[in-house]
Amino acid sequence: MCLILFSYENHPRYKLVIAANRDEFYARSTQPAHFWEKEPHILAGKDSEAGGTWMGISKKGKLSMLTNFRDPMNIKSNAPSRGHLVSDYLLDGDDAYSYLKNLEASGATYNGFNLICGSIDKLHYFGNYQNGVHEISTGVHGLSNALLNTPWPKVKKGKADLQAALEAETISPESLFNLLYDDVYAKESDLPDTGVGLEKERMLSPLFIKSSHYGSRSSTVILIDKSNRVQFLERTYNIADFTSSTVSFEFQV
Repeated sequence: MCLILFSYENHPRYKLVIAANRDEFYARSTQPAHFWEKEPHILAGKDSEAGGTWMGISKKGKLSMLTNFRDPMNIKSNAPSRGHLVSDYLLDGDDAYSYLKNLEASGATYNGFNLICGSIDKLHYFGNYQNGVHEISTGVHGLSNALLNTPWPKVKKGKADLQAALEAETISPESLFNLLYDDVYAKESDLPDTGVGLEKERMLSPLFIKSSHYGSRSSTVILIDKSNRVQFLERTYNIADFTSSTVSFEFQV
């Protein structure tokens, strides 16, 4: 993922509300969200090239999601795939805190990442551009390609829009998909400087990215209510004309 907006224990009906966009090169082969054949308790998309994923949930209530940390000057050509950090947690027997503490020792071998792991009742965050494993507080949060809640324009706008959506007693998945499909560029004066140049910063600034070769390939909405009922919806976009198809899953944890 390259944008994850979420509300944690901040709504009378829902424990967790997640709205996220996955940004990737259009040429990279991807399988949409499904229950994995060899691990049928895991629901996630799959990167066909490396075999990992960017976001997933298990029927046991484990949840994991990842964004890359943008640092083009320090890319390792031989680094392992970050997508396995998500799937390994879903397959691992450890709790989130233990898993992330163990990852601290090897985190530097990967290119920059932010990883959120947990259960539907407690979330932890670790990234290899900051120290320590952190329990995530209740409230509305946003994560893009910097640290958690870094106030990039898309994060600030997304958090504000999610907060407004939370005013509804029952949250419509469609309202969250509409929130995510915001392709308005940020003002030049508000853009971060991550070392990719002004033109690319502008291209990457919307919540929903469109370009000739890279952009928002899919959007995911997850709603988990107080009775642990999970709604998981993924909308995949046709990069030729941005028409879409949506898959939907519901299950009880």
